[in-house]
Amino acid sequence: MSGLIGRKVGMTSLFDENGKNIPCTVLEVGPCVVTQVRTEEIDGYSAIQLGFDDKEDKRETKALKGHFKKAGTSAKKQVVEFQGFDAEYKLGDVLDATFFEEGEFVDVSGTSKGKGFQGVVKRHGFAGVGQATHGQHNRLRAPGSIGAASYPARVFKGMRMAGRMGGDTIKVQNLRVLKVVSDKNLLVVKGCVPGHTNAYIIVSK
Repeated sequence: MSGLIGRKVGMTSLFDENGKNIPCTVLEVGPCVVTQVRTEEIDGYSAIQLGFDDKEDKRETKALKGHFKKAGTSAKKQVVEFQGFDAEYKLGDVLDATFFEEGEFVDVSGTSKGKGFQGVVKRHGFAGVGQATHGQHNRLRAPGSIGAASYPARVFKGMRMAGRMGGDTIKVQNLRVLKVVSDKNLLVVKGCVPGHTNAYIIVSK
């Protein structure tokens, strides 16, 4: 899986040749610096480590300062390893949006928006009671019975109940690249991607 680290800029829409309005997401991918090269001889596998988004040196540990110094770059906020690159890269090489082409399909993974502690109606799509008749005073959005009695006297794992929602790692696959703005390192992909505005994402082929 080869790819780049990026940031979600926001959503917009484009019109195709038939005048149809297509919802799409703008992603800032790169510039990503090669901060480490893994080899079969030393590490037992082949991969490259990419760094994205500059970070103040005073906010970095001495060990990582030295790590980035070997690559001849400043400290980075995001560091991710990728495998499956066709070309050979060395320390300090820079990859940008030209790595992708218009018309190809990519996978985008990121962390979904956190919703906090939510009930079963929002979290799992329960319908609720629907009517406030026959003594239904304050049970309109309640989960109702969960079925356990004296046996098995416990709640089964995976029971759909209220709880913390969002904040999960999600991958959206096969998003078509509609446009590549190479001078600004921007990708415009069809559809939506997980995360809030300015959230870090990983775009992979």
